[in-house]
Amino acid sequence: MSQQQTSFKPTLGLFDGTMIVAGSMIGSGIFIVSADITRNTGSAGWLVAVWLLTGFMTLTAALSYGELSGMFPKAGGQYVYLKEAYNPLMAFLYGWSFFAVIQTATIAAVGVAFSKFLAYMVPELGNEYLLFDAGITKVYSGQLVAIAIIVILTYINSKGVKEGKFIQTLFTSAKLLALFGLIVFGFLLVKQSFWAENWETGFTARQAVKDVDGKFIPGAWEGIGGAALMGAIAASMVGSIFSSDAWNNVTFIAGEMKNPKRNIGLSLFLGTLTVTVIYVSANLMYLNALPLNELALPQDDRVAVAAANKIFPSFGTMLIAVLIMVSTFGCNNGLILAGARVYYTMAKDGLFFKKVGTLNQNSVPQTALWIQCLVASVWCLSGKYGQLLDMISFVVVLFYMLTIIGIFILRKKRPEAERPYRAFGYPVLPLLYILMGTAFCLLLIIYKPEFTWPGFIIVLLGVPLYYIAISSKRKNQEG
Repeated sequence: MSQQQTSFKPTLGLFDGTMIVAGSMIGSGIFIVSADITRNTGSAGWLVAVWLLTGFMTLTAALSYGELSGMFPKAGGQYVYLKEAYNPLMAFLYGWSFFAVIQTATIAAVGVAFSKFLAYMVPELGNEYLLFDAGITKVYSGQLVAIAIIVILTYINSKGVKEGKFIQTLFTSAKLLALFGLIVFGFLLVKQSFWAENWETGFTARQAVKDVDGKFIPGAWEGIGGAALMGAIAASMVGSIFSSDAWNNVTFIAGEMKNPKRNIGLSLFLGTLTVTVIYVSANLMYLNALPLNELALPQDDRVAVAAANKIFPSFGTMLIAVLIMVSTFGCNNGLILAGARVYYTMAKDGLFFKKVGTLNQNSVPQTALWIQCLVASVWCLSGKYGQLLDMISFVVVLFYMLTIIGIFILRKKRPEAERPYRAFGYPVLPLLYILMGTAFCLLLIIYKPEFTWPGFIIVLLGVPLYYIAISSKRKNQEG
């Protein structure tokens, strides 16, 4: 008979934590979203500035979370921080949004990105290959490949954290080395460098022009400035923030970290710094390997494929396809491993299905893993995860800001609490993040309302669900 465990086993060290941060951050975004950023801002200077701004925000948030992770080294991470700083409702709204969309739709999007690049080798397994029309949705073979990947990784992670750790270390190390190699070769091996030509654009902000059919006209730009530039930067950062998100996943697995008070804060810093350096360097390499017009309008936005074909003309496409498959496989492993710990903690608080708050004989929340797998699979079949992720960038930054404001609240509420780390640059850097995050959210509300209100609605749906959960919890206690 299988023996249920009652507590997590601390089996992850600093290196493992750093691999989870870096591996969960690097999915398919860095290989694609620079095209959209270039179309929005139209210059080398602004392309790099958007990535530097995103990197600065991510690093500042990660350093701020170090203080909270030291104070509350428990499974659930950000959910716990919001509960301690505010109240159970605020924590539930985060946990609900996380379960409904933030984590599950990201897992789906990363899984479908895997199948998209697998199609370079086996076209029948791609997202263009229609299998059947199910009435409410059309089912493509790429969606089933994405679901298969999610199921396989969920099964591996249900066998224990050591198995998940092995996959994470292997795939993250491989993609970091491959990305580093690609960046170096992008400067050494290209036959023609476009570096000087691209940097002539400096910080001259422009936007790509569309024709009457809504298609971009190659080489056609119009200058922008003032409010339009602010809107363009905010719209650009939707992509770069999505590419840099999931850095906080390591906070969810605090129960399985050795010396979590020290190692979570450090792995947040080391992981986000590594990825920020790689992301900025990758964009500098794109500027070296591709003229700005090709950087803005590569086929299907696949900037990395266009750059790799300049570096390795005979096998560039295949090389990037394999690299993205490695990258997305490792990314999804980190997301799947960490996400389930949030639902487990919610269930322990009586705010989720009771069975989700149990561990199997391998000391992992198996039911939470499979429920996450089910919701992510539904998103894969819906084909709507792309739009959802645009909408959710707004919500994600909103919750990051609320969590960082929580540092100020907790310093007032619990001045005597043990703080192995103190937020770096407090209060200036956390305040700067809050100001930048507020500007980002306000600009999206003004210029891209379709990216904001659906996310708001998803969060607000959590309010009635919270009171239903509380009512059910009371009945159980009385019964």
